[in-house]
Amino acid sequence: MNFNLTFIGQMIAFAVFVWFCIKFVWPPLMNAIEERQKTITEGLAAADRAGRDLELAQEKATKTLREARKEAAGIIESANKRGAQIIDEAKESARAEAERIKVAAHAEIDQDVERAREKLRSQVAVLALAGAEKVLESSVDANTHKAMIDKLAANL
Repeated sequence: MNFNLTFIGQMIAFAVFVWFCIKFVWPPLMNAIEERQKTITEGLAAADRAGRDLELAQEKATKTLREARKEAAGIIESANKRGAQIIDEAKESARAEAERIKVAAHAEIDQDVERAREKLRSQVAVLALAGAEKVLESSVDANTHKAMIDKLAANL
């Protein structure tokens, strides 16, 4: 094996190159690698947190949606009950109004019947007087026999 000057020069050049790389190239390269590893680690941690946050948000959204559906169902049920109550109140009010109108109509009919009876009694009294005059062939004075005529009209 022959060591010549070229080989020694190459070894010295290589040693200087290694020293230069260790001194000037290796630290920034390691810093860049460490920063990249740190960034990747932080990114993975952030992704995990984001995944957990997403799951929590989905659970919260599902819970909120469930609550909103329950609330909507409650509101609908309440509205249906209120609607039925309003309908029942309207029916009851209509029944009461119909009963009031019916009672008023009966009272009016009773008054009309009573007026018709009074009118008929007065007409019967006049006819009875006319008939009595014909039978007796004499004049019957209505003023003198008023009590008797009223009694006769009341009996009819």
